[in-house]
Amino acid sequence: MIKVGVLGAKGRMGSEVCRAVSAADDMELVAAVDQGDSFEALTFADAVVDFTHPGVVMDNLRWCVENGVHAVVGTSGFDPARLDAIRGWQAASTGSNVLIVPNFGVGAVLMMHFAAKAAPFFESVEVIELHHPNKVDAPSGTSFHTAELIASARAAAGAGPSPDATVAAMDGARGASVEGVHVHSVRLSGLIAHQEVLFGGSGEVLTIRHDSMNRESFMPGVLLGVRGVAALPDRLTVGLEPLLGL
Repeated sequence: MIKVGVLGAKGRMGSEVCRAVSAADDMELVAAVDQGDSFEALTFADAVVDFTHPGVVMDNLRWCVENGVHAVVGTSGFDPARLDAIRGWQAASTGSNVLIVPNFGVGAVLMMHFAAKAAPFFESVEVIELHHPNKVDAPSGTSFHTAELIASARAAAGAGPSPDATVAAMDGARGASVEGVHVHSVRLSGLIAHQEVLFGGSGEVLTIRHDSMNRESFMPGVLLGVRGVAALPDRLTVGLEPLLGL
């Protein structure tokens, strides 16, 4: 049995993770920790799932690394500096892998994979992400990672920047720029998590879209991460792709 702790256990995603772990035949929920709770119960866990907040996740991960507990992270806000900080903690400790997942939806992972494959073949690309209004960060971790993958694929293929003749624009009108890829964030009641990647070329447009209709849709990916984090070859891994064979 894999002993699992959950950080952010009272949140929307955290409570869903607690239910999924409790229902899994090969897992045992040993700790459900939320704001203000002691971390002591997490010392009994083989792996901790973190769905908290970008403002506290780094402290949580440092605790996991220093205490030799594997971490599966769904909290967003990870830039290169934060990843470097985690590598530094891991270099000073042993026995803890960290898996940071921008999106646990298997369909979303495939969407990002397909987007990276398509990126070198089109002149233009933009990303639109749409989420519920309670989401605290923009752009989303998924869209940020998608843009990074697209930019990397285009750079490797020698593709130039997307054409854009804009010379006058209100602040934010063209969205955020992630390595030259424009990302637009929508926050709207009634949505859960959605993303479109728009590719444009000569006389054609390709749209790759993924929609999550409920939070339960992310649970197969979360459980996959919990089952696989200990065996990952790299101590710090970003994305579910290695566990899906991509």
